[in-house]
Amino acid sequence: MKLARRLNAIKPSATLALNARAKALAASGKDVVVLAAGEPDFDTPEFVKQAAIDALRSGFTKYTATAGMPELREAVCRKLEKDNGLKYTPDQVVVTAGGKQSLYNCFQALLDEGDEVIIFAPYWVSYPDMVHLAGGTPVIVPTREEDGYAPDPAAIKKALTPRTRAIILNSPANPTGAVYSRATLEGIADAVRGHDCMLVTDDMYEKLLYTGQPFLNIGNVAPDLVPRLVVSNGLSKSYAMTGWRLGYAAGPKALISGMQLVQDQSTSNASSITQKAALAALNGPSDTITAMVNEYRERRDLFVAGLNAIPGLRCRLPEGAFYAMADVRGLLGKTYKGKPLTDALQLSEALLNDFLVAAVPGDPFGAPGYIRMSFVTSREVLQKGLARLRDFAAALS
Repeated sequence: MKLARRLNAIKPSATLALNARAKALAASGKDVVVLAAGEPDFDTPEFVKQAAIDALRSGFTKYTATAGMPELREAVCRKLEKDNGLKYTPDQVVVTAGGKQSLYNCFQALLDEGDEVIIFAPYWVSYPDMVHLAGGTPVIVPTREEDGYAPDPAAIKKALTPRTRAIILNSPANPTGAVYSRATLEGIADAVRGHDCMLVTDDMYEKLLYTGQPFLNIGNVAPDLVPRLVVSNGLSKSYAMTGWRLGYAAGPKALISGMQLVQDQSTSNASSITQKAALAALNGPSDTITAMVNEYRERRDLFVAGLNAIPGLRCRLPEGAFYAMADVRGLLGKTYKGKPLTDALQLSEALLNDFLVAAVPGDPFGAPGYIRMSFVTSREVLQKGLARLRDFAAALS
């Protein structure tokens, strides 16, 4: 069957594929240590679940406006002003089926064929493919671990062209856990002044911070750029609501209207029941988030220390999110089962097949020589994973 040419540039999600393989092995009875998923192991708060139950019982099971319930969009505006110091009106907000849809809709509404989007590597695997699907061209700007993965303003200026329509910012970042400082954000702002590109910020991990400092959006340090800022966020990570599929975006009214138009002709509204649950989450207490962050901080410290104790592995301490991006180049070139390990993909395959540890190779993130592991699992499982990683490293010659 002949398929659309646009699919030729698209690759299946490496994280979803590896997670599916790990779950299949576990379902067959294997004791798999799954460190691949970007999914909190905490449960959705009870008061949020109760709001969904109440919505079902009251018959709130019909369509809503495509952009979301008015009261939910108002709650998003209150959240953005209270937490982020950004003022929006409800007609500048669209509620989506997950944060991923908000970004997808943004690029569909923003890009024409051949338009360019600057993406900093390492990056979330979906960014380049979402740009491709909108007819755009991803322009990858590398960052360095030794710089804390902070983008170099000079590299940004060099990458900007008349075709540049947007730059994606993700802090705290997937996959690195890097958090942009005020100085980093100011440097990015200085680099783009004088150019009319949009700034698309993926703030999904904003609540998962371990720095002791408040979260900063580029709009906080460069208010003059807010008119061309799009903020994408959601409740998947902060309220452990991955399966509920609730995201949102706020930005210039014209672009938000365009994103709503895309959604009108694709999914229409996000689930009405999920919207009621999201309203409760945004209006409710945040003590569950605090407890989650405190636990993840302790797991992070335990896991990263364990990784750095394994010969051949090196891991930077992430300041946010819940991923450890481990440098495995010290293991590459060694021999396993009589064959040299040449890349992180081969290493990840051996880990899963022979040691039952699911870790995602860094190549799909634009980070060859690294593997991404999530520490959103119990300390017992993390210790088991570390023991198997030690055994794997010891098996190399």
